[in-house]
Amino acid sequence: MERLLRNVVEVVTLDELERLGGGRAYLGFEPLWPIHVGWLVWGYKLAELREAGFDVVVLVATWHAWINDKGSIEELRKHGEEITTVLNKIAPFKYIYSEEVTRDPQYWQLALKIAKETSLARVKRATPVMGRRAEEVEVDFSKLLYPVLQVADIFYLNVDVAVGGMDQRRAHMLARDVAERLGYKKPIAIHTPIITSLSGAGRMEGSHREMDEIYAIYKMSKSKPQSAIFITDSEEEIAKKIWAAFCPPGEVRFNPVYEIAAHLLIPYHQPLEIGGRRYENSTQLAEDYRRGVVTPQALKEAVVRGLVEMLTKFK
Repeated sequence: MERLLRNVVEVVTLDELERLGGGRAYLGFEPLWPIHVGWLVWGYKLAELREAGFDVVVLVATWHAWINDKGSIEELRKHGEEITTVLNKIAPFKYIYSEEVTRDPQYWQLALKIAKETSLARVKRATPVMGRRAEEVEVDFSKLLYPVLQVADIFYLNVDVAVGGMDQRRAHMLARDVAERLGYKKPIAIHTPIITSLSGAGRMEGSHREMDEIYAIYKMSKSKPQSAIFITDSEEEIAKKIWAAFCPPGEVRFNPVYEIAAHLLIPYHQPLEIGGRRYENSTQLAEDYRRGVVTPQALKEAVVRGLVEMLTKFK
């Protein structure tokens, strides 16, 4: 349990996870190539669940990405195949493509039942899961189906644990709410950290409802190449992006350089050596960074070095 809970922002709920002791864990992703390093955070969490005995299934959400204007089904299928090749270097996951799920009439019956139990306002509140603000979905009605289909995925795949970044929180909470009314088992949600865009998100405060929208909007994104480190980036590109990245002294919240160190390199690569100090956990690094013991320059040097080493595995 200690290993499952490391590098996790929240579990909804911890008591349910402790009582569960096993079952099926799931994550769905929109297949877009190339992927950025933020994907590796949840990839390694799925591997830890697999090691703990969970049956891990990954949904390659081609239909969802098509709804979200990310390309044709054929293009997205090809991207999915490239991504699964990379993820298999973390662990040999089981993959299901949206095309397989949507062929079943039972899936669409389930989606309609979920829609029947969900208000329009509730669905619109869940749309930031797409990386869009709620008001943006007005231009295309199909985008309102996105959260409903994500909940249908969870029920159709008989999921016990839904995994995702904090940007997935609203969809997971919608699934938990609807499950009680439809008689399905309520999925436990494990939310991993989001790595902020390299340009930062500024100083933001808010409730869970407000914060998960911020995470969805200000995360690394393929549509903004300078916001992210991609696994295909060269050593020179990695260094250039990190040195240009937002990294305010003394501030770890929404600091993408610190987040890469704390949520990816330290837990899943190796301890960081910075200024003669060895950081084996993010707590000590955060404390020293806030106190100025670790400077932005020293942190960036260590992160460039660590990322270049780590990403050789995925080339």
